[in-house]
Amino acid sequence: MDSFKRRVWDLLEVTYHPDDHSRIIDWYDMSLAVLIVLNVVAVVLESVDSIGVPLTAFFSAFEIFSVAVFTIEYVLKLWACTADTRYAGPVFGRLKYALTPMVLIDLAAFAPFYMWFLPLDLRFLRVMRLFRLLRVLKLGRYSKSLTLVVRVLKRKSSDLAVAVIVLLVMLVLASSAMFYVEHDAQPDAFSSIPAAMWWGVATFTTVGYGDIYPVTPLGKILGSFIAVLGIGIFALPAGILASGFSEETAGQGSTICPHCGEALE
Repeated sequence: MDSFKRRVWDLLEVTYHPDDHSRIIDWYDMSLAVLIVLNVVAVVLESVDSIGVPLTAFFSAFEIFSVAVFTIEYVLKLWACTADTRYAGPVFGRLKYALTPMVLIDLAAFAPFYMWFLPLDLRFLRVMRLFRLLRVLKLGRYSKSLTLVVRVLKRKSSDLAVAVIVLLVMLVLASSAMFYVEHDAQPDAFSSIPAAMWWGVATFTTVGYGDIYPVTPLGKILGSFIAVLGIGIFALPAGILASGFSEETAGQGSTICPHCGEALE
């Protein structure tokens, strides 16, 4: 039984397999990835009245089928997770596994389907169906490319956090300066510093919606400087991620565990 449980665990959860892994694992990974993509496509098409209304019965049947597959997968993983030493223990081990981020996403992907009996507004239930889109996040465990993205984000998390803090500080400073420069000329547009932050976000990201903009000479000069500064500041996260991808791809051959696919310390 323990060996069978381990095989089930390897099939359902292990993200990387050596070259000699069985075709069953290949077919399982591919089938589940296709089902996830089809669910996302179904959510998109169902929102089109000319498609969703005539095919209501089809989309409902496909939803029931998908929920059944994801429920069985979830239950099997909870049963087999104790084969991993990280989740040893029939109760606390399974609870620890169930609270991991990806498993919570798995649960959120199909849990709303079983909540039809709750006394909730039907419109709220329709909003909850958007959780089906979370299934696309599960593709990361079946794609080496998306797994690489996750590893890069983990490796550069501290650098990205510093970049985000710098962005927030500059946003507060720029919005505060623009508020004091433009408030008298445009009391409605720049009514407060938080209101000026909307202009700051649109300017830093170089989107420039045009709904709020400076009209005073000093405000225009300050806005031009902030817009140019925003280009350089927003290049920081891109540079950090590019560096992370370069480091990962350069040392991928020697830093990846051949058993689990995780980056070695």
